[in-house]
Amino acid sequence: MIVAYFWTITPRSIPFALVAMGMDRFVLRRSSNVGFFKSLGTGKGETFTPSDANTLRWGLIAQVHDIDTFDQSFVVKQWRKNSVSEFRAVLEPISSHGQWAKQEPFIATAKDWTGPVAAITRARIRWHQNFRFWSSVPPVTMSLKSAPGLISAIGIGEAPIGLQGTFSLWESGDAIKNFAYKGAAHQKAIADTSTYKWYSEELFARFAVKEIRGSINS
Repeated sequence: MIVAYFWTITPRSIPFALVAMGMDRFVLRRSSNVGFFKSLGTGKGETFTPSDANTLRWGLIAQVHDIDTFDQSFVVKQWRKNSVSEFRAVLEPISSHGQWAKQEPFIATAKDWTGPVAAITRARIRWHQNFRFWSSVPPVTMSLKSAPGLISAIGIGEAPIGLQGTFSLWESGDAIKNFAYKGAAHQKAIADTSTYKWYSEELFARFAVKEIRGSINS
């Protein structure tokens, strides 16, 4: 199962967050309960430039064997201790295309799901294409924010530049399909991606939302 956390902190906890982003990986790599994982910074998801970053919200996505055990792990408890709010979503993959850090981490197991859906997009942008990519983003994000059936969407990234993505929640699988395949701005972005080849790696995954705790908008 996949679990996604997003924590909101106060300015006084920013030093903790910066240290944890660097150190958590060493703890998580040693855990037999954890498979694939990524610590994440977040942003408004509007421009995907460094100015988009939100230093008061941080995230973690992990593949775990026992969610209850992970929920009481050292890493999660330390983030919880230094946060003012916590969002947690338990997810089961519906589909996944592409790679993340040269891995295919999400194996589809959910079938015939009719409830809320989460989506993760992630891309490694070629350095010489950053400015072209940034100029193409605003129309897509504007259409995303107003897309029928969208519950919420935030930007995610492993670094301020070059490693960018989104985490979004939708009312249904049909809602995200309509945005992805019928929206004019998104269709143009897909065409531009094929033309300019601005990604060296990309991933798009959809998940059944099995459980939500807290609010992602806190």
